Amino acid sequence: MSLQVEKLEKNMAKLTVEVSAEDLEKAIEKAYQKQKKQISIPGFRKGKVPRQMVEKMYGREVFYEDAANELIPDAYDKALEDCEEDIVSSPRIEVTQIEAGKPFIFTATVALKPEVTLGEYKGVKIGKIDREVTEEDVMAQINAERDNNARNITVEDRSVKDGDMTVIDFEGFVDGVAFEGGKGENYPLTIGSGAFIPGFEEQLVGAEIGKEVEVKVTFPEDYQAEELQGKEAVFKCTVHEIKEKEVPELDDEFASEVSEFETLAEYKEDVRKNLEEKKAKDAETTRENKAVQAAVEASEMEIPEPMLETQQRQMVDEFAQRITMQGMSMEQYMQFTGATYEKLVEQVKPQAEERIKSRLVLEAIARAEKIEATEEDYEDELKTMADVYQMEVDKVKELMGEREKKNILLDLAVRKAAEFVAQNAVEE
Repeated sequence: MSLQVEKLEKNMAKLTVEVSAEDLEKAIEKAYQKQKKQISIPGFRKGKVPRQMVEKMYGREVFYEDAANELIPDAYDKALEDCEEDIVSSPRIEVTQIEAGKPFIFTATVALKPEVTLGEYKGVKIGKIDREVTEEDVMAQINAERDNNARNITVEDRSVKDGDMTVIDFEGFVDGVAFEGGKGENYPLTIGSGAFIPGFEEQLVGAEIGKEVEVKVTFPEDYQAEELQGKEAVFKCTVHEIKEKEVPELDDEFASEVSEFETLAEYKEDVRKNLEEKKAKDAETTRENKAVQAAVEASEMEIPEPMLETQQRQMVDEFAQRITMQGMSMEQYMQFTGATYEKLVEQVKPQAEERIKSRLVLEAIARAEKIEATEEDYEDELKTMADVYQMEVDKVKELMGEREKKNILLDLAVRKAAEFVAQNAVEE
């Protein structure tokens, strides 16, 4: 196999890969052996038709497509190993020569990692970051815990109030005609939750159990059902059940029930301590993000479109893996949300561009500052990976080839570069 690399404009390149005629012949023969059981020609038993006869009947090209598909993946992988350029996109493949007895030639058009012109990255100004934990923060956390431990009490002697949990029947009408999807029975609705269209829940305040009330609303112009967009509707509603939340008293008894402490004062102090630790950690993350963003904005680079498209698809695929782990398929998600793969790819474009720029700038900073990961850093990372995947460290090492190790070391250097930028940032 031979490789030629032609640099193109806008950080693109064309790889011309040539595979020997002998290897092409082997691939054609393999394609014939794979297909011959399905080939039927009068005068021959099925699966026994000689290759020369098949090529005479259907043309010598009959096996070319399968032969090309057989050759391209391995040949392209070898080309990547031989190529000294840093390729950052999936290839656009084009076969330029395929003919028995001649070398097989194809081209792969790819994006190359763009060069970065760094701007200011040491001492970037990022603004003040809030690290203070206030009394309001402490009480908000405690009240959230009170809500988690609240009891739902059935109410029968009053009408609906804001914040109540209700069970209702409803049916919607537009111009006096019931519309599809506008009816529900024994539907649980918390007043003030914003689960229904604007104005609906507020009009249930004051409703009495068992008495029908009319709720008049106007559907938003961007409502998901096009036939209802901007339409006025009347919902006939009946409240069947009202429950109110009864939160525990804020006292020593509550503190002892939800924590290891006997008094409310001790519990509050522990909540404050935990919030301070969390806020300090969040502040460092915010500081790093802002510092890196400032360094990116000060730098210049030209991102090739295929590199961006590859990153977008990778992010959507990562999202698909996450929701699959949560028990939902990508097909179900798209059915429920009305999304398509193409819409999701376009939706993540800004984040994909931001991710690429941050990575490129941090790699450039690591090179400029001679920031490298050590062998000890690498060993620590393998231990972390082993813990995550519940494997022995030696097993993880066995899975790591030179390419994987190189990528991990680069990832670690990028993390160090981010820490370097954050450490040198100025809050003002």
